[in-house]
Order: sequence, then C-alpha cells, then structure tokens
Amino acid sequence: MAKKNDPADKVVPLKKSKCPTCAKPATAKYHPFCSNRCANMDLGRWLNGEYRIPTNEAPSDGDFADALTDGDEDA
Repeated sequence: MAKKNDPADKVVPLKKSKCPTCAKPATAKYHPFCSNRCANMDLGRWLNGEYRIPTNEAPSDGDFADALTDGDEDA
C-alpha cells in the first residue's frame, strides 16, 4: 500500500524576516518590525503621505473643492 503524503512533510520553515526600517531581525511582538520605534516611524511615513503611488493624473476640480470644504463645515 502506498504511503499517503503527510502535510507536515511539506511544511517549510519561514525565513527570519528583517525589519523594513532598519534591517535588524524582526520580533514577533512588532512583526514585521524589530521594535515599537521602527513601527512608529513607518506609521509616520504613511501619515505624511510618503507611501503613495505616483501618477500623472491631475486632481479634478471637484476633488479640490471637497478637500477645502471638509474641515470648514462648522463655519
């Protein structure tokens, strides 16, 4: 009788990942980062708009007007 393939035989251990901010080994607590500091630096980059897809598309006039009036609703 043929031996069935055991799924455990196909498990490949994951490579140790490196922190995308500083390249130190990542920790489980802050994965994929090595520390809270590196995680917060990455969050700051997101909030500042540093991670975006460049485009040649100009914003439409309606988008610009909506952005101007979003914060002025109380006035």
